[in-house]
Amino acid sequence: MKDEFNVNLADSQATVVTPIEAEKFDIEGYAAYAGELDETCKKFWESDSGVLVYRRMRVKEVFAEDCCDMKKSLEWQLGALQQSMRFKADIPNFLEPWYGLGTVASAYGFGYIWEKGQAPAVDGKFASTAALLEAPYQPVAETEIGRHTLDMVSYFLDKTKGQLPMSYCDVQSPLNTLSNIIDSNQFYMDFYLDAEAMHRAMDRTADLLIDFTRAQQELIGNALVKPGHGFASSRQFDGLGMSDDTITMLSADLYMDMAVPAMVKAGDAFGGTVFHSCGNWSDKKGDIVSIPHIRMADGAFSKGTDPGANPTDGYADTFAGTGVVLNARIVGSPELVENKVKELWKPGMKLIVVTYCETPEEQEYVYNKIHEICR
Repeated sequence: MKDEFNVNLADSQATVVTPIEAEKFDIEGYAAYAGELDETCKKFWESDSGVLVYRRMRVKEVFAEDCCDMKKSLEWQLGALQQSMRFKADIPNFLEPWYGLGTVASAYGFGYIWEKGQAPAVDGKFASTAALLEAPYQPVAETEIGRHTLDMVSYFLDKTKGQLPMSYCDVQSPLNTLSNIIDSNQFYMDFYLDAEAMHRAMDRTADLLIDFTRAQQELIGNALVKPGHGFASSRQFDGLGMSDDTITMLSADLYMDMAVPAMVKAGDAFGGTVFHSCGNWSDKKGDIVSIPHIRMADGAFSKGTDPGANPTDGYADTFAGTGVVLNARIVGSPELVENKVKELWKPGMKLIVVTYCETPEEQEYVYNKIHEICR
């Protein structure tokens, strides 16, 4: 039972799909399928304990250069939705207007740089947190990236008649956003040397995030699924999903005192905070479940998913009885997934197991095993 990261893959969590033109996609059929699964999601969300299985259909082209092409992105994603219906699961897949990691950073004047075959990267850095606060900024919706994202949402809605589930674009936490646009040599020093400026920068960035998320929320309307992006999402779930990967660079006290308040401010505007970090954040899992109004936390639990994956130790005891959902991504063989779930599960938990099984037959086996373990 190997558990190792495959360095030969462009995206270990991606699935190969065939793109489908919007005019050839069975919109009504998928809408009915998603509606049925949403009933299961509703029961889970309202319960104190339980398990759901989500077979995520992530398409690598959507998370690289094709993310900027509305037509290509939609066609790849429609191909993923159609293929997902063959895999037994409790949570439907959804559309997302993904456009890189610099959405909120664009408010501070940063555009994207594009390398062939790659996702966009943020171009430029502020010398310090104080320099960021002194610089001009504008609402995200008025930037080139913001306008494009909102246009992309409108395009998706038009082509799918507003009937298919859709999330917000990928949004980073205030901490992640700032760590991408302030020089790292100074950024981490500023937590100690200029704490007041750091608090102000975090709070302002949260406000920018809230305003742009509300703009998306108004556009998407009844099609909106939460918490969005890389999380298992449903019309029946709540909260705002935010990537907070820079947590691994901070001590627990600095993180909770300096970074969490701004993330909570953003989360509370949309039903609560939903946390994600790549890598191993197991040393802070107790801090994560104590975040005010947190609804869900996401992590990788196999090295096939992330070479720095979380160990399973202690997660069941930490999450059981809290009402906080653990969204556990596990790339690996059926045997590996089964063993990881046994280690993660405890009565009183709310667990979502995200699988990446290669065939419908393998997925059905894993699905049944997970529900058997978590009875």
